[in-house]
Amino acid sequence: MTTAAASTTGTTAGTTRPAGPWEEFVTSALLGTDRRTPPADALTALDGLSATASPGKDAPVALLDAAALHTVRRRAGLLPARAVEPPEAAPYDGRAPLPERAGSRLVQLLAGRSASSGGSGGRRGSAPDLTELLPQWLAAANEHGYRPPATVLPALLNAARARTDLRPPALRFAGPRGLWLAGLNPEWKFALRGASGGRALPGAQDPAAVRRLWEEGLFAERVALLSAVRARDAEAARALLASTWATERAEDRLMFVDSLRTGLSPSDEPFLEQVLSDRSRNVRVTAAELLSALPGSAFAGRMAARAATCVSMDRTGGGQVVVVEAPHECDADMQHDGVIPVPPPGRGERSWWLGQLVEAAPLDIWPGRLGGRTPEEIVALPVLDDWADELHAAWCRAAVRQGDACWSAALLGPPSAPPAAGPGTPSLAERAKLLATLEPAERAGWVAEFISDHGLSEAFQLLGVCAVPWARPLGRAVVDALDTARDAGSYPWSFSGVMGLAERCLDPSEAARLELLTATPEDPEDTSPGAGGYWSEAFRRLVSTLRLRAAMLAELAEHPDRA
Repeated sequence: MTTAAASTTGTTAGTTRPAGPWEEFVTSALLGTDRRTPPADALTALDGLSATASPGKDAPVALLDAAALHTVRRRAGLLPARAVEPPEAAPYDGRAPLPERAGSRLVQLLAGRSASSGGSGGRRGSAPDLTELLPQWLAAANEHGYRPPATVLPALLNAARARTDLRPPALRFAGPRGLWLAGLNPEWKFALRGASGGRALPGAQDPAAVRRLWEEGLFAERVALLSAVRARDAEAARALLASTWATERAEDRLMFVDSLRTGLSPSDEPFLEQVLSDRSRNVRVTAAELLSALPGSAFAGRMAARAATCVSMDRTGGGQVVVVEAPHECDADMQHDGVIPVPPPGRGERSWWLGQLVEAAPLDIWPGRLGGRTPEEIVALPVLDDWADELHAAWCRAAVRQGDACWSAALLGPPSAPPAAGPGTPSLAERAKLLATLEPAERAGWVAEFISDHGLSEAFQLLGVCAVPWARPLGRAVVDALDTARDAGSYPWSFSGVMGLAERCLDPSEAARLELLTATPEDPEDTSPGAGGYWSEAFRRLVSTLRLRAAMLAELAEHPDRA
C-alpha cells in the first residue's frame, strides 16, 4: 500500500472543516501511507489499543488493522432508527377460501407460465395463452364468491396495474384486504381511485356518517357511497346529490349524473330536468341522453313533437314514401334540451340537428306517424332526397339508447343480407350495438347465420357482443368457417382475432369434437406453402385451451375444504 489512488474523497480543496479520525484514515488510504502517514494519535483514537500503533508495525498494516477495528465499532454503535407506527390490521374478509387446486392455478396464471411442460409444441406454440385466460378465471372465481390467498395479493395487484381490463374483476376478487394492501404501496394507488379505499361505507342507520363522508370524502369514496345509497334508496341518493350539486366541479357533476344510468327510472326525471340547465354542456348532453331513455318523460315528448314535424309520409306519392324536412335552425329551446348547435367537421347543420332530434324521440311514435306500419315495414320504406342513411342511422342510435330489441332486429335485417345493403346501417360497430339489445340466444343465432353466409372477415366485432360461452350453433359456425378458410389455403394468422375469441369463448365441451382438426393435412396445390401445418398448430392450441378452461372451472367448483 505504497501507491496513491488517483481519486479524492469528494471534498474540495480549501475545506476548513476539521477532519475526524475516520476521515484521516480515508485520506491516508487514498493518498498512500508513504505520502500521508496518519498521526499516531489518530491510530490510537481509532482502535483504542496502543499496541496497534506500535512503531514496530508497518504503517499500511497498522492502518488496515485500525480501520477493521473501527468498522466493527461503528457498526456496533449505530443508533436504532425511529420506530414507525405499524399499519392498521387488514380488514376481515368473510368470503369462502379458494380451493387448493384453484389457488395453484391462479399462481400459474399470474406468472403467465405455459400450461404444458412440452415446450412450444411448434413454430408458434400450441400451448394456451394463460394471460388471456386470467380474466375468465377471475370472473368465475367472483361468481363463486371466493377470497384469494393473502400470498397472491401482490401479484394480483401487479397484474391489475399492468392491464386496465383486469382491474374490475381483479379488485373485486382482491376484496377489502387487497384495497388495504394497495393503500400501503404508491404503485397500487390505482386500486383506490374506483373504490372506497378500503373504508367501510356507512349504513342507512347512520345518516350523519353518510352526510359526513359525502361532504368530506375523496371522489372515489363519494362515487362508491352514491352507488350504495342509490341501490337501497334512490330518492335518498338524489337528495344527497342535489344537496351539493351547485358546488361540485363540472367533471365531478358529469360522473355523478352518468352514474344514474344504473337503475334509471321515471322518478329520476325531475332531477334530470333541472340538470338540463347546468352550466356545463357535457353535463346537459348527458342528462338529455338519460331523459331520452325514458320514453314517457316530458323531455321525450318535446323531442317527439319536434321529430314528428321533420319526418312524415309523402301523400303525393300514394303514402308509400317517407319525406324528410330537416330543421332550419337550432333555437334556444332545442339547445336547452341538449341539441348541440355546431356540427362536427364534414357534417351539414340541418342533417346534424335532424339526427339529434330523431335519436332522442321515442321510437313508438313512428308506427302511428308512418301509416301504422311495423318497424320492419318502416325501415323498408323508400326515403326521398337521399335522407335514408341519416334517418336510419338516427333510428339505430335511438334503438340502442332505448334498448328496443324490436327496432334493433328490424334495423339489422336478415343475416343473409349483404352488410352494405342492410336496412339500417352498414357500420359493423353500429350493428354490434344493435345486437347487444337482443336476447342472448337471438343474438347468437343472428351472428351464426351471418357467418355462415358471409364468412369471418366481417364478424369479429359482432362476435365480441355475444354471450360467453358461445351457444352451440354459433360456436360450430365459427369453427366451420375456420375450417373452410384452412381448406382455401389461407394462413391462420389472417384470422388470429377470431381464433383468439374462439379460445376464450367456445364452449369447453367442444374440445373433443375439434380433435379431428388438429391433424396436419397435406398442402394442396395452388395454396400457401406450409399453411396446413400452421393451421394444425392453431387448432391444437384451441383444443388445449378449451381443455384447460374446463379444468379451471372444475377446480373452482370443488369444495374449498377438499384436499
